[in-house]
Amino acid sequence: MLLKHFKTKISHTLRTLSSQSSSTKYIDAHAIKTCFHVEIFHANKLIESLLDKGDLYNARKVFDEMPSKNIFTSNRMISGYAKSGNLDEARQLFHDTIDRTAVTWTIMIGAFSSSGCFHEAFELFHQMSSSGIMPDRVAIIALLSSCQGQNMAESVVQIHTHVLKFGFDDSVQVLNTLVDSYCKSGLLGSAKKMFEEMMEKDSVTYNAMINGFTKDGFHDEALELFGTMRESGLKPSQFTFSSVLSSANGLGDLALGLQTHGLIVRTNFHWNVFVINSLLDFYSKTDRVNDARVLFDEMENRDNISYNVMISCYAWRGMVEEVSQLFQELKQTEFDRKLFPFPSLLGVAGSLPDLETGRRIHAQIILAGAASDDLVANSLIDMYFKCGVMETGKLIFLSKSEKNTVSWTAIISGYIHNGLDEEALRSFSNMRKAGITPDRATFSSILSATANLTLLVLGKQIHSSALQLGISSNVFVGSALLDMYAKCGCLDDTHQAFDEMPVQNIVTWNALVTAYGQNGRAKDAINLFDEMLRQGIKPDSVTFLSILSACSHSGLVEQGLQYFHAMKEPRKEHYACAVDLLGRVGRFDELESLLHQMPFDADEIIWNSVLNSCRKHRNEKLAAKAAEKLFAMELGDAAPYIIMSNIYSQSGRWNEAAGVKKMMRDRGVKKEKGCSWVEIKEKIYVFASDDGMNPRIWEIRAKLKELEVEMENKGYRPDTSCSLRNVGEDGTKAEALKRHSERLAIGFALISTPAGSTIRVMKNLRACVDCHEAIKVISKIVEREIIVRDSSRFHHFKNGICSCGDYW
Repeated sequence: MLLKHFKTKISHTLRTLSSQSSSTKYIDAHAIKTCFHVEIFHANKLIESLLDKGDLYNARKVFDEMPSKNIFTSNRMISGYAKSGNLDEARQLFHDTIDRTAVTWTIMIGAFSSSGCFHEAFELFHQMSSSGIMPDRVAIIALLSSCQGQNMAESVVQIHTHVLKFGFDDSVQVLNTLVDSYCKSGLLGSAKKMFEEMMEKDSVTYNAMINGFTKDGFHDEALELFGTMRESGLKPSQFTFSSVLSSANGLGDLALGLQTHGLIVRTNFHWNVFVINSLLDFYSKTDRVNDARVLFDEMENRDNISYNVMISCYAWRGMVEEVSQLFQELKQTEFDRKLFPFPSLLGVAGSLPDLETGRRIHAQIILAGAASDDLVANSLIDMYFKCGVMETGKLIFLSKSEKNTVSWTAIISGYIHNGLDEEALRSFSNMRKAGITPDRATFSSILSATANLTLLVLGKQIHSSALQLGISSNVFVGSALLDMYAKCGCLDDTHQAFDEMPVQNIVTWNALVTAYGQNGRAKDAINLFDEMLRQGIKPDSVTFLSILSACSHSGLVEQGLQYFHAMKEPRKEHYACAVDLLGRVGRFDELESLLHQMPFDADEIIWNSVLNSCRKHRNEKLAAKAAEKLFAMELGDAAPYIIMSNIYSQSGRWNEAAGVKKMMRDRGVKKEKGCSWVEIKEKIYVFASDDGMNPRIWEIRAKLKELEVEMENKGYRPDTSCSLRNVGEDGTKAEALKRHSERLAIGFALISTPAGSTIRVMKNLRACVDCHEAIKVISKIVEREIIVRDSSRFHHFKNGICSCGDYW
């Protein structure tokens, strides 16, 4: 009778708890303790019921009162704490459990793994093996689930050895997880090899490999595998369609995306929100904004991601009004505000840049409690840096408890955006010292800084690091490497980096074409363009911009015009190239006709191009019109004032020349000081014109003086029209030319580097005609190649000849 009474009492307690919605009701501990002595089964039921309701407090109270505990109940409690994110309590309970089973270990491994604590999970895995308990398939899969990122590659290989050791290589589920982990840790080659060796494959296997190819930019391989999957009779899942659409995006293949949309409808996936969101993303990234909006409006069910994709779509295009309207609509939904597309909204504020809007979004982030979200915090750093408020961005960065790869990359990119490349390099160094492994985005950013500063030695070191991490073949890193070598004037290394990439897509082809064009090899750039077409790579707006620029700087007018007229919808930058192309050869009637035909107003880039062409061909009338347009823009750039003043001076119109100079002074516009720099033994040496700060300045001047006599014997005569100094004697002007920054940098390199070695000099302004002639002669005398990168392009001086053909 007593046993029946206790059973009834516990059953009543269970029913009562089932009807309660709050965990604040407390249990009669004495009654439960008494009951436990006679019925453990009902106690386990009670704990399970409490855990199902999320009532950890009372579940633990019941658990602690149990006079004897079985492993099933302990496992349920550990799992309950793990699922609630309370790893400390789960760990403590795990340590207190004496008779652990494989399930106990697996629960803890899975808990740490899903929380991103891979090293703790891996340590538990080793302890489990050492304790004599053989890990099961579930433990292996749980451990692999956290292996994501380049720094996990070695760990995946180690886990693979355990899979073979314990004989789990007969499990498709385990092998599928391994393939996926290899892909996500950057070991695509290992994933592919494993995939090919698998005797049995299911749709999950194919999805993992297709997604791996897509993520790494191997879109053709992804689509080929998708075809094989369909031929094998396996049905695509929502993840398959997502990867295929990403590949269609990567290839810029609209037709493929449309075909995939049709297949989605035929396979009845048009109701699947995940798939439709992928379609929205595809249309938004292929400039089909209207199609994306129609699809969005037709969706029966939307989630947070649906809104996020559409807001991001509008944000990328700077459609601020549409972003605002959709965000207001989103705020009326019941979706979790923490999941709002704050990163995209901050991206809009940063790209404008609009600090006030950025701060308002920041306030909403704080109200939504999303400030601690890693992606949001990193986007805040990015926004503040792009808005020029670097101190706030740095404060957010420093306040982060965990500074991961993305956080460091945001800081590095922020410094580069603000022209602080050296600061970016210092941050990269600090990142490595902190033990944070750079990813593809980090390498792409830091290579950009290296390219801007033309630090070839450092660039090669970073290239070596990328090779060691196995990510140099990534399309973005590879393109950044191409850009770095190109901006250091190393065309052979540029082409080698291109050849070593496993896949050359439109991004890498564009980088190579641009490199040859900027280095004065226009015909080679055209040959590359033709080869690209032969290989079936469709040129985009960047390709045409690169090839037009190459033609413009090499005088290939007719060929350049053919490319321009072949474009369906040239953008403003393409018109700028066409204007430059015509202006450089003095075809001003055609130039003015093109200006009238443009579907938009000419900007400062176009008018500056016109003004430079007029200076060269002494078209005073059109020059005055171009200068007037530029003066009205009040840009703060001294170049138009100086050029126009010189044009007036050359034609003897001294009053007009003086008027332009006065206007320049009244507006507070100052000429940017010219400076040049050279890298010697991994150190940068910067020189300003007439610089006397270098400790070896007297040696530099002596070396340049030594060259003067030989230069005169080779026919060099100073072009004093290039001196802007307000002096009356030609002799004084000629002396000023000798102290231009690039000549001082070359002089320093001559006394600091071995005979016969290449000299690389960078300059922040356009090289003047006199220095260009002087360096040609110097290159012949010293029998060295001298590479000068000015603000316009590269000049490769060798044996008295420049690669630009004196056409720059």
